Parts: sequence; structure tokens; C-alpha cells
Amino acid sequence: MNVFVIVLYLAVMVVVGLWAARRARTATDYRVAGRRLGAGLYTSTMAAVVLGGASTVGGVGLGYQYGISGMWLVVAIAVGLAVLSLFFAARIQSLKVFTVSQMLQLRYGAKGGATASSFVMLAYTLMIAVTSTAAYAAIFSVLFPISRPWAILLGGAVVIAYSVLGGMWSITLTDLMQFLFMTVGIFAILLPFSLAAGGGWSGIRERLDASYFAVSSMGFQAILTQFVVYGFGMLIGQDIWQRVFTARSPGVARWGGLVSATYVALYGVAGALIGTAAAAVLPNLAVPEEAFATMAQEHVPAGLGGIVLAAGVAAMMSTASGATIAAATVARVDVVPTLLGLFGAPDDDIARARSEDASVLKDRVYVVVVGLVITVMSMLVSSTVTALTIAYDLLVGGLLVAVLGGLLWKRGTAAGAMWSMAAGVVATVVGMVVYGVLANAPIYMGLLASAVVFVAVSLATKPTTPEISQEWNRRIQESKA
Repeated sequence: MNVFVIVLYLAVMVVVGLWAARRARTATDYRVAGRRLGAGLYTSTMAAVVLGGASTVGGVGLGYQYGISGMWLVVAIAVGLAVLSLFFAARIQSLKVFTVSQMLQLRYGAKGGATASSFVMLAYTLMIAVTSTAAYAAIFSVLFPISRPWAILLGGAVVIAYSVLGGMWSITLTDLMQFLFMTVGIFAILLPFSLAAGGGWSGIRERLDASYFAVSSMGFQAILTQFVVYGFGMLIGQDIWQRVFTARSPGVARWGGLVSATYVALYGVAGALIGTAAAAVLPNLAVPEEAFATMAQEHVPAGLGGIVLAAGVAAMMSTASGATIAAATVARVDVVPTLLGLFGAPDDDIARARSEDASVLKDRVYVVVVGLVITVMSMLVSSTVTALTIAYDLLVGGLLVAVLGGLLWKRGTAAGAMWSMAAGVVATVVGMVVYGVLANAPIYMGLLASAVVFVAVSLATKPTTPEISQEWNRRIQESKA
């Protein structure tokens, strides 16, 4: 019965993609859903894209290890999303661009820093998609009698199919379905059944050590790092910004995002509670991340367990599809035109690829190619945790200061942004070499180096020209109207 529910879910995703394909008539429709999502669709699609395998399977696994304190990873994501929504989303939405790199070019006026940022952003979005693809493949390989490569091909084929058909419109509508599965599966089914399996809250408290019920049991440094890496990552990720670009108005971007952040925080608490209950019921699991699927299969009735597993797949697929179209957009709008420009491609061709009149057919080709690259990479990457850590460290350590500096500090300059990105990436990579990829030090080294260089170089160079500042200020003022 559980297998039937999963198969039906996958089929529905493809059907929704087919139905949404007719709405993707222009590049703006395909890349950012026509910039016309209302509060309901915006809220659900934003929540779906930020809640992936790390938040669902990983969040329950952290609850299994640390109890209530396991909520902090997802809560950090929620706080980052809330800060983005309250202080930056309206202004980002008003810029009417497609990528973070375009924002940097609009703000600073020089292509150097924007070009460098696009390559970092492409690497980040690819790694996010790879980790999500590998995560849902783990569930498929358990449910179906297939090996991991075939499980990756199955999931990848479904994500590519519905993403390529209607672009962001397909992803938005499938995200709405995935949001509903996640809500019902986690809050209405797995949470109450998990608590019941443990004998209720009192029964769980009797079975577990008191440390499971302390919010700080994960450790201060680990909790702080969650906020630095994942909270800050929410502020500048292309996959997140591309959802902000879909909002119909600055108000939708601001308040719809805040509602999403509230939902995400509650989702994190629910995951930690499920993991805590699993620690009481299944005390001998070798791998904490197995707690999610094991509770769904062994302590939830057949059929309902399928909905829970579909909720897990939904969380992973929504993140994978969002990261896929984000990577394809960065490649189409920023990376490939830049490379073509180096080989003498006409400026008009490059400008056309970046405009709202670009060919939807070519955008679909990019989604297919990027989707295939992600599928192959998912088969080759052995450690998704390592890939995810590298992606977030380079993103935050390299780009955070330049992006937020551009939004907050008028004196920031193109040279300051470019050199801060270089310094941040170099310091982060050096930190990984010296302390290890999974250490906390690299991200702090990158942020410190980037901030110092940004301020010093900006103050030592000429301010941004009035022409560039006027266009930037004109667009920003629209967010205040």
C-alpha cells in the first residue's frame, strides 16, 4: 500500500507539470512564474523549497540524537527566512532581475564581481540539488527493488519532467502539492503516531535521559554554526531569491515569507519531537537518519505510512526542483553568456539571453542539461553532507558580505565587492584545508576576511557613479511605495 501511494504521488507530479506547461509562455513565466504569485501560492512554495531532506529526514535524525535541541537546524533556516522576508525581500522583489549576480551588477555596475559570484552560485545550486536527489533516492531504494543508481534515475526523471515542462509555474504548483503532503504527513500523521508509540509525552520522558529535553543539548557552538551557515545561507541563495522574484508585490514577498518562516519553525519543532519519540521507541538504530523512514514503516498504519514517506520525498523533490531551475537560470543568464562573451559572441545575443524576451525553448534545454548533470553527480558523490557543507561555506563565506553590503551600505563599491568575494572564498578554502571540510572554522574565516576586505577596499576606492546609484535607487524606491 505504501508503494502504491508513492507511485501515485510521482504520477501526479508529472501530470501537474503537464498542466502547468501551458502557462509558461515567456522567459519571465518560465523563470519566475510571471512575477505574479499571490500570498497563498508564495507562502507554500517558499516553505516547500527551504524544507528539504536535511530539514525532514535530517531534522528527525537530529531529534533522535539530541532530542528537542535537534530543532535548531530548521529553526535557523526559519530565522534566516524571517530576516530575509522582513528586511530584504521587498527590496529584492522590486529589482526585477532573475539572479543574485544581476543584482550585484545593478548595484555596483561592474561585471567582475558579478561574474565571479555567478560561478560560486552555480556550484552552490548544483550541490543543493545533488544532495536532495541523493536523499530521496535513499527512500526509493528501500521501497522499490532497485539499486541506488536506478533510484536516482527514477527520482531525477520525475523532477526533470515536471520542471522542464512549465519551469517555475510547474514547480510552484507541484510545490503546493508537496506542501500539502508535508503538512499532512508530518503534523497530522507522523507526529501523533510517533508520540503514541512512545507512550505519550510522559512515557517518552520516562524512557529517555533528561538531556533529550534540554534545548541546549546540541552544544552552543554547534547551534551557533547552524545559524551562521543555514540562517545566513537563506539570505543570499539563488534558489531562495528566485522564489522572492515570483512574488506579485513587495508586500507578498515580505508577509508571505514571514508566514512561511513561522511554518518552517513549527516544522523543525515537529521533526525534533518525532526524533525524540523515535529515540524512545527505537533505541538501537545505527544511523539516526533512518529514524524517519523506520517510524513511518513500523509505527504508522499502511497507506498512512505511504503518505508520510511521500511527505519526505516531497520535501526533497521540492528542494531539488527549486535548485535545478535556479542552477539552470544562473547558467543561462550569467555563466554561459559570460563565457560566450570571452569568445567574442555578439553583445545583442548575450543581452537577449538575459532579457525577459529570451527563448523559453532554450530555457527548457538548460533545465534538461542541468538536470542530467545533477543526476550524474548524485551517482558519483558519496558524502552528501560534505557536498552540502562545501556549498554553504563557499556561498556564505564568499558572497554574503558583498550581497548584504550592497543592500545595506551605500558606500560599498564594485572593487570592494569583488575583492571581498575573492578573499572570502580563498579564506574559506584555506580553512577547509587546514581544519577540515566539516569544521566550523572555515566559515568564520571566510566571513571575517570578506568583511575586512569589503570595508577597506570600498573606503579606498571611488564611490559608485551617480548614474548607477540613480537606477538602483529608483528600483529600490518601488519597494517603499
